[in-house]
Amino acid sequence: MIEETGIVTKIDGDMAKVAVQKRGACEGCAARGVCETSDDGMEIEAINSVQAQIGQTVKVSIKPQTYLKGTFFVYGIPLVVFIIGIIIGKNIGEKYFKTISSDIVSFIVGFCVLFISFVVVKAWSKKAETKVEYKPIIEEILQ
Repeated sequence: MIEETGIVTKIDGDMAKVAVQKRGACEGCAARGVCETSDDGMEIEAINSVQAQIGQTVKVSIKPQTYLKGTFFVYGIPLVVFIIGIIIGKNIGEKYFKTISSDIVSFIVGFCVLFISFVVVKAWSKKAETKVEYKPIIEEILQ
C-alpha cells in the first residue's frame, strides 16, 4: 500500500478531504486528478471508511495496483503509441512520400498519434476520477 498521513479538513457523506504534505513525486503522479494542490500541500479526496471527523490525523492509502495501472495509462500507453506511430510513419514515408525524407514523415505521424493518445488518456483520467476503486481510502485514525 502507498500510504500518506494527513489531517481531515472536510467531510461530505462517505468522502473526506484530507490535507497532506506535498512531495516531489506529486508533480508526476498518475493520481493527481484526485488531489487539489496548494502552496501548503495537497488536499486528497478519500473514502472515509473509518468515519473520521474534521481535524483528526488519519492514514490514507491507495492500492499499489491502482497506482501502477494509472501510471501505465498515463506514461506507458503514450510511449507505446508514439513508438508505433514512428514505425508506421517511417513505412508510410518510404512507400508514399518518396520526395520527402521518411524521417520527417515518421516524426510528424509519431507526434500526431502521441497527441491523440494524450487526449484519450485525459478522457480516461476524467472518467477514472469518478470511480470508487481509483480513490484513496482512509485506513485508520491516528489521533
